[in-house]
Amino acid sequence: MYPRLIQLPKQSFFLFGPRGTGKSMWLSQALPDALVIDLLRSSAYLAYQRDPSLLAREAAALEPDSWIVIDEVQKLPELLDEVHALLFANPQGHRFALSGSSAGKLRKSNANMLAGRVWSKRMFPLSPLEMGEDFRLEEALRYGQLPLSATAASTADRIEFLDAYVETYLREEIRQEALVRSLDRFHRFLSVAALASGQVLNISNVARDVGVARSTVQGYFGILEDTLLGWQLPAWRKRAKVKEVAHSKFYLFDCGVQRALAGLHRDKPSSAERGALFETWLLNEFRALNAWSAQGAEFFYWRTEAGTEVDLIWKRGGRAVGIEIKASRNWKEPFNKGLRTLLQAGGIDQAFGVYTGERELKFDEIRVLPYQSALEKAWAGEFSTG
Repeated sequence: MYPRLIQLPKQSFFLFGPRGTGKSMWLSQALPDALVIDLLRSSAYLAYQRDPSLLAREAAALEPDSWIVIDEVQKLPELLDEVHALLFANPQGHRFALSGSSAGKLRKSNANMLAGRVWSKRMFPLSPLEMGEDFRLEEALRYGQLPLSATAASTADRIEFLDAYVETYLREEIRQEALVRSLDRFHRFLSVAALASGQVLNISNVARDVGVARSTVQGYFGILEDTLLGWQLPAWRKRAKVKEVAHSKFYLFDCGVQRALAGLHRDKPSSAERGALFETWLLNEFRALNAWSAQGAEFFYWRTEAGTEVDLIWKRGGRAVGIEIKASRNWKEPFNKGLRTLLQAGGIDQAFGVYTGERELKFDEIRVLPYQSALEKAWAGEFSTG
């Protein structure tokens, strides 16, 4: 396994992330001596479901500053009351690492989220900054960066993993948790949502394609966000003397999972698909690096009704940076149109292009970066601070 960029907090924390991003593996490496409670194991789940106070008795037998890992904590939210009681009774005592793949389920079940007593961390697929020279962009766009996909020995193994991942998600996250009434309809929705990933969100169009009510599709998108498989990129309303689009864009968290849900993962991406995949991949990388480095930046996109667009507005405090993303080895002047519009309107402080070429370029105030350099700048906080 590759060393992950996420750092172990000194105090108790939640660790949220989609299934398969490596939460359990990282916790086992970071906390090798911890007491581990794996709620995916039926024996452990049933034992703590019958008697949540078992946790307190087990904790009492440990050294005072021991770590306790509770894996997939959303499956048994009542355990968080026991964690809260232990933290309240002895704030300098046991520390907890509480991992899960559904923060939304905890909130919706009115679970004790331990406000002010634990930190919140996120796990994402593997980053090129973690893989180093082993990273291959074309493989990341085609098969994604979940650890078991990125480290698979062959193309056939990657495809088999993605098939199993999609089926496991449908079975474990949806059927077992009874999140939807009709699994068949939700399956159709996943295919449509995967094809629409990276586009401006149009609930009515998706509902028509799936054949369900608009309110049902809204609930389906909510499920993807609750289980951390999808996220929305809001529109930025700068009002740069033009009519601006107000609807969010929707992205899935991993290119390989996106292509598997759409039934495309057995084929090489077309040139048109590759452009959308590169944007999706890079935005997800920026989200991960922003979270792991605790920069606190907010992400938006900007688009006018006439179609002028900037793929990402990286905003922190009063500073805003525009970033245009192109899956091209050659940067062309027309790519700068949206960035120039915002620069001239005073809407952004700096403008960057990101592409797959090898050299940094300059177009007046616009700097164009190879994606590797852009990731390094994002990790170093240079988009946030200038």
